[in-house]
Amino acid sequence: MAVEIEAGDLPDGPRDRVTAVGSIVTVAGDRHSEAPATLLEPVPQPLGFTDQLGLWGNLGVSLLGFTGAIFVLQPYGTGTPELSIVAAVVATVVGTLLGTLAVAAAGVPGARTGAPAMVLLRGLFGARLSYLPTVLNVVQCLGWGIFELVTIATAAHTVAPGLPHWAAVLIAGAATTALTLRPLGAVRVLRKYVTVAVVVVVAYLFVELARHPLPSLTRGSWSGFWVAMDSTVAVAVSFVPLAADYTRHARSERTAFAGTLIGYSVTQVACYLLGLLALVTVARTPDDIYGAFIAVPLGTVAFAVLAARELDQSFANVYSTAVSLQNFRPGWDRRILSVTLGVVTTVAALWFHIADYQNFLSLIGSVFVPMFGVLVVDFFVVSRDRWDLSEGSPARWARLVPWALGFVTYQLINPGYVSWWVSGWAAVNRALGFTPAGWMSASLCSLAVSMAATLLLGGVERIAGALRRG
Repeated sequence: MAVEIEAGDLPDGPRDRVTAVGSIVTVAGDRHSEAPATLLEPVPQPLGFTDQLGLWGNLGVSLLGFTGAIFVLQPYGTGTPELSIVAAVVATVVGTLLGTLAVAAAGVPGARTGAPAMVLLRGLFGARLSYLPTVLNVVQCLGWGIFELVTIATAAHTVAPGLPHWAAVLIAGAATTALTLRPLGAVRVLRKYVTVAVVVVVAYLFVELARHPLPSLTRGSWSGFWVAMDSTVAVAVSFVPLAADYTRHARSERTAFAGTLIGYSVTQVACYLLGLLALVTVARTPDDIYGAFIAVPLGTVAFAVLAARELDQSFANVYSTAVSLQNFRPGWDRRILSVTLGVVTTVAALWFHIADYQNFLSLIGSVFVPMFGVLVVDFFVVSRDRWDLSEGSPARWARLVPWALGFVTYQLINPGYVSWWVSGWAAVNRALGFTPAGWMSASLCSLAVSMAATLLLGGVERIAGALRRG
């Protein structure tokens, strides 16, 4: 719950708006404000709508998103029957909107309280219990940061074959680390320059690929539509545990929500549709999407822009890792954490074969889908934003129940691709006599179960409280 405090209590900084929520103090910022070094300092909120739009618009474009289009076109795997183009487009648009709504909603508590994502979980689970999802998020963000550096290096080698892989990794790692030192400055750079370049390049590639003959828009089927839609939901929802790290600096909740929803949904849809267009026109194989881009006139230049733009993905993952670690020790300096993590991520990208790790990262990501359902219902409906975000907030063990129910629901429908994990859940399905229907979306069903369970739990708690008072 927010309370006004005297602006004079702060040693320096803007004075026109000062608000404290738990142990978090927010102040109005200007265009030169930067993120605080620790969680013990006031949090500036200078980012306007166009800043949030530029940040999330760039995060919605990804080299992995282009290749992810194959999972929409062939939801049951390479070599299986394809969806029609119409079905694939509908799955992309609907799945992206649903997933981005979750990300935008998850960012609102950050804008309201000034707290980063993992600190918000103190209010949901209690301070000590929030360490569990924080550890999972650190592992996830580090893994994706490594994966993004490998992806950038691979793309750089495609554009400039003479550039050694190790050199590309070092360059990308150094640039990523530099961006994390001034994160709000990085957001402003994205808005002013990178967004414009990306819009021009994506539009150009659309025009060039559309010159090729298209197959029939209705050729194929709608079988696998829900699986295809679920894949786009999952990609968008993967940003749920990062959203508040950036929306905490938004000038208002409306700015945070609208900028996230519009920016991310528009560009992820464009990214996937461009990948689909490449697959059905130019690409010889599903692995040849990058080659399809480069094959068009000036394609090498266009692809180089997209490869360089991928730095915002690695920046977001490394910076969010640093901010997540501050949940353990609010006094830790994020700049020191960012440099340390940047070095670790870069070294790991040089030595690890991260490709096989992607499936494990997706599994971890599924943990946060039902957790979002618990968070949004508890914050907006059950607790009505009366959360204790202090380091001494008491444990709320009961909130683990709807989270666990949602997680189990997700795994029963779609346990992912890690072989031993899939085999285990297949055995559980057989024991329960449960076979997922073709229309079941793991993400949506998991959200529904976790949200309904949280509502029920809140009702039970209110009744129990009334009985105690009576």
